Amino acid sequence: MQGFTPKQMVNPWKTYWKLSAVLMGSHGLTKGSLAFLNYPAQIMFKSTKVLPVMVMGAFIPGLRRKYPFHEYISALLLVIGLILFTLADAQTSPNFSIIGVLMICGALIMDSLMGNLQEAIFTMNPNTTQIEVLFCSTVVGLPFLIPPMILTGELFKAWKSCAQHPYVYGVLVFEAMATFIGQISVLSLIAIFGAATTAMITTARKAVTLLLSYMIFTKPLTEQHGTGLLLIAMGIILKMVPIDFKPASRSAPRNRKSHLKEEKTQADRREGEGDEENRPLV
Repeated sequence: MQGFTPKQMVNPWKTYWKLSAVLMGSHGLTKGSLAFLNYPAQIMFKSTKVLPVMVMGAFIPGLRRKYPFHEYISALLLVIGLILFTLADAQTSPNFSIIGVLMICGALIMDSLMGNLQEAIFTMNPNTTQIEVLFCSTVVGLPFLIPPMILTGELFKAWKSCAQHPYVYGVLVFEAMATFIGQISVLSLIAIFGAATTAMITTARKAVTLLLSYMIFTKPLTEQHGTGLLLIAMGIILKMVPIDFKPASRSAPRNRKSHLKEEKTQADRREGEGDEENRPLV
């Protein structure tokens, strides 16, 4: 429907092979870690995503992005605030397993690579469109997904289950459309503002989603919720407020005066030349 075809590609296929491999690793490790970690523990780790994204940006070829110190503080406040807010009403305490911790740490590394690789694609080739990145990484991702699904038998089980419950097809189509809109939005943010800012936005979005759920379903807010929201707000404000204030140079007014004086001298000179031309001949 967008009218995109592979003939319009401006990046080589190998770029999207790398991106798809990282994307596959991120989702696979994240989902697999739930077999060893409970949900609160996974939330704690995933909430820290913005920090490895900022660190990894300094090592990506073609990007080499460095961030000022106050942005690291802003990200840290955002992370701590989100962890406090999400775990405020957790029914169970975080449960840690060494295998699960290793898997979720691997997922965080993959997440940081993915965001920075996407930013590097847009930075190194400004003609790249969001549709191209989404289309090509999805098409290349199919060979990564289909063989494991066939070997584990998941593909045939899913096919049979969908045939028995046809409404699932409608759910899948709706989910695909919603995912498409979300992915295009995230890629647009990465192209315009960068991977780290996008990670901060998606992290803050989680807090907004949770807050809306509390407002809609009238859940009680505790002191821990308030502390988490306060830290999140502080992190966002610190990110938005410019820190580098440069004082006005004292030489500027002097330069301005000399410039006006020079203009006045030139104007007087032109006026004098005009008077000489208009003077009557004797």
